[in-house]
Amino acid sequence: MSEPKSIAVVGAGQMGSGIASVAAGAGFSVLLRDVSPELVEKAIQKIGQGLSKLVDKGKLSSDERAASLSRIKGSTELADVGAVDFVIEAVTENEELKKKILRELDGAMAETAVLASNTSSISITRLAAGTRKPERFIGMHFMNPVPVMQLVEIIAGLQTSEHTLQATRSLAERMGKITVRSDDQPGFIVNRILVPMINEAVFALGEGLGSPEDIDKAMKLGTNQPMGPLALADFIGLDTCLAIMGVLHQNLGDDKYRPAPLLRRYVDAGWLGKKTGRGFYTYGA
Repeated sequence: MSEPKSIAVVGAGQMGSGIASVAAGAGFSVLLRDVSPELVEKAIQKIGQGLSKLVDKGKLSSDERAASLSRIKGSTELADVGAVDFVIEAVTENEELKKKILRELDGAMAETAVLASNTSSISITRLAAGTRKPERFIGMHFMNPVPVMQLVEIIAGLQTSEHTLQATRSLAERMGKITVRSDDQPGFIVNRILVPMINEAVFALGEGLGSPEDIDKAMKLGTNQPMGPLALADFIGLDTCLAIMGVLHQNLGDDKYRPAPLLRRYVDAGWLGKKTGRGFYTYGA
């Protein structure tokens, strides 16, 4: 398997746009695909704004910014993924939606290309089983925000070939990331540990143990974390946290993973965190 030169990122949301930005900055030709031109254009504008901030901070030259943007092409056409070497799916953390998108991609991409999912908790073995070439399917879990966070979890399913594993690890490293390999178990390494901690903080809030500010301040200063668990939940998205807890609870069958009732209520209310302007905290425009 030759080294990939071109990447398609499918899903132009926060994660997808971050992956596209980092890949373009590393010299890859990037196809950023979503269902509407508006979503794609908005994502490319967001990438440009992020790169402008790096220019302002002296971490990037104007020429480097322009070169990165020139390597990103937006698209709404499924057929366009057939021309790339490596496809990364980065849609919402919903198993049925991912399966639908992955089937479409699997039918359109080149026979020799690798298909990766940026899922944060769903079984790679199960997702791979719905593809034509499960040996070329793998999990590639980027951390949020992608341009800042160094880590990528690499998750091989039972069917994933060693070739695919090594190509994916090499790709991540060429993008400037540090990789760890996780077994294909619910939540993988990071979210198996992180999201239950967030969930426990929501339980504590619901039980009146402290205010959001005091819970977060206690965890920041008491455990030297850069961000409190409730603020982090707002940043990740409360719907994503709930989805991950649902995967852990359903697949591990242990009540210690049951989602906090208050977390469900906030999601039901549409209070999903920073992206909707309200979660455990309220945010401006």
